[in-house]
Amino acid sequence: MLYLLDANTLIDAKRDYYPISRIPEFWEWLIHQGNQGNIKIPIEVYEEFSDTKDQNGEKDELATWADQREVKESLLFNEDAEQDLVARITYGGYVANPTDDELQKISRDPFLISYALKDIENRCIVTTEISKPSKEGANRHIPDVCKDFNIRCINNFQMIREMDFSTNWKNSL
Repeated sequence: MLYLLDANTLIDAKRDYYPISRIPEFWEWLIHQGNQGNIKIPIEVYEEFSDTKDQNGEKDELATWADQREVKESLLFNEDAEQDLVARITYGGYVANPTDDELQKISRDPFLISYALKDIENRCIVTTEISKPSKEGANRHIPDVCKDFNIRCINNFQMIREMDFSTNWKNSL
């Protein structure tokens, strides 16, 4: 199974439970899993966190981590988005005739979902968004759009359990 990460999986991990400086094992594990071909991040998603700034206008800790050559080489998904699939997700999963404001709100989520749609048997979306079936149009959440297209969508804790992450993961190599 290839796990395709939404930006919020890393943003929330850094902020809430796996700070890079306090739990470096998690971030090293991501790189390792990327090198193994188990975890990837599409460029459209990578760009969402690779240039974030702190309050001083400097790259924040996640952007600094993401900027490392080793991180890019291991985690960037080496596949181009198929525009017809992106359009299918956008118009069929969000809004049939989106305005510019709606497209901005939808952001890059259709790209992420389109990569999974290309091979739904072997690809899974990982996001911290939760299902909110009552949301409509540009406000829809990734899990709900994935459900419409029969794409597996899990949260980061499910992925961590499925992949058996632990802070001593290197000992099992």
